[in-house]
Amino acid sequence: MTEFLPPALIMLAGALLIGLTRGVVRTAVVLVAPLLTLLAVWQVPDGVVLTVPFLGYPIEPVEGSAVRRLFATIFSIMAFTGGLYAFRQAKWYELAAAYAYAAGAIGVSFAGDLISLFLFWELMALFSTVVVWCGGTPEARAAGIRYAIMHLLGGVILKVGIEGTMVHTGSVEIRPMLATDFDSWMILIGILINAAAPPISAWLSDAYPRSSPTGSVFLSAFTTKTAVLALILLFPGEKFLIWVGLYMVMYGIIYALLENDIRRILAFSIVNQVGFMVCAVGIGTQMAINGAAAHAFAHIIYKALLFMSAGVVIYRTGYNKCTEVGGLFRTMPLTAICGIVGALAISGFPLTSGFTTKTLISQASANEGLVVVYFALAAASAGVFLHAGIKFPWFVFFQRDSGLRPKDAPWNMGLAMVLFSLLCVLLGLAPELLYRFLPYPVDYYAYAPGKVVFYLQLLLFSGLAFFLLLPMMRRTNTLTLDTDWFWRVVMRRAWLATASAFRQAGDLLFGNHTRLQGWLRSKAHSYFGGAPRGLFAQAWPIGTTAIWIAVLLTAYVTYYYSH
Repeated sequence: MTEFLPPALIMLAGALLIGLTRGVVRTAVVLVAPLLTLLAVWQVPDGVVLTVPFLGYPIEPVEGSAVRRLFATIFSIMAFTGGLYAFRQAKWYELAAAYAYAAGAIGVSFAGDLISLFLFWELMALFSTVVVWCGGTPEARAAGIRYAIMHLLGGVILKVGIEGTMVHTGSVEIRPMLATDFDSWMILIGILINAAAPPISAWLSDAYPRSSPTGSVFLSAFTTKTAVLALILLFPGEKFLIWVGLYMVMYGIIYALLENDIRRILAFSIVNQVGFMVCAVGIGTQMAINGAAAHAFAHIIYKALLFMSAGVVIYRTGYNKCTEVGGLFRTMPLTAICGIVGALAISGFPLTSGFTTKTLISQASANEGLVVVYFALAAASAGVFLHAGIKFPWFVFFQRDSGLRPKDAPWNMGLAMVLFSLLCVLLGLAPELLYRFLPYPVDYYAYAPGKVVFYLQLLLFSGLAFFLLLPMMRRTNTLTLDTDWFWRVVMRRAWLATASAFRQAGDLLFGNHTRLQGWLRSKAHSYFGGAPRGLFAQAWPIGTTAIWIAVLLTAYVTYYYSH
């Protein structure tokens, strides 16, 4: 029966049971539900497994393929390790929301039609908003509202594209397409919003750092990577994505270099790394698609590891800025080592997973003769080493001594970090363990001597530049402005100014209306008011009355006979 049981439903049932159980039973649910889901993922064969008719359309909530299983696998592994990391520190409702969020991501992975994809897409948006709110601060609640608004907008745009496709093609099948008409452009834009493509990317760096230390670990894994999967399934070879991806790569580097907040550095780094994947989807060859899928798999591991390391620091110290911490390696050696492993992996350092997956994308661009893309990605690798490979561990665990002496990670947090650290190294030493599950056959050897030397030179000279320019790289207690400044500040001020103008106009109009009303009232009272003041209420003399009667009678008779 397991091959017909959607894996997403197992994870969703786990989320429900987290709220219904307590103590050891809840812990068992947290740890077992993702493993059962992983088992179900690998029971799903290629092709459509489950079909449900709906309004004349064949709804296919479960369709298997290599790339779908790959993404569902890492989402299940992420849920297990995230649950291990969080179960002793997070509130039960945060864990339940995080597992429902993971269920949505797994549902998107296996969705065989656009309607199923949209429903699971919105499930993710709903429960990821709850995870943001679980930060428990006024800032988290406000960021959650902004996050929900942005994903509501993205969902509406995606829905418009899906409905247009249904009307114009009569099909809801998920199939490769190009952005050539209004419907396909709406679908592409809706997906890119979830991928955090600038200029609509500020929701990520706004919301993720304001969630709880455990919540940000889950948030780092699902939303942007399901968008990458959707792009792989729907828009492989869409050349527009190459330039979107390159822009994301450079944008993420610049903002991460400027940032002071620990988790905002990592949030901007997500945009940067997803840019590599989006660029690979735009290239569209089999090697590029393999690179996008492999890099998404590796990215979820090392990015979650970095957020775990940052989360332990925040959990133990209560501080979240580079200017507030430093020298923590003295009392947090495990957290520091795991953070360094994640930093090396995200930088694409040889013998780590980032090297064996990121270089797939670079090689795919070289094979297609995309020289500008190749060198831009190489330069971006150096930039990643600057902001994540060196800056994050240096300012958090080394640099000047902040005087803080916190304890190292609790055992469950430490174990989760060790598991992901081992995976980062394992996939770097033996990349064929991952390559064998990619959607296309892999004819690529990552450790060619020339390639290793090239990347070592690139990264080491980048590190040298960091320390030579260290006085310029020192953090200050500043705030970086992103594109959300336009709707959070400019549009707010414009709205307030417009509302004030309308209020003043209303006051003026209402004031004039009041004065006119008063004048008419006084005039009416002067003519029709009670005696002795009102003109028509006064007792006129008989002679005056007779004269007026005669005048009116004469005027009436004249008018009557003249007609």
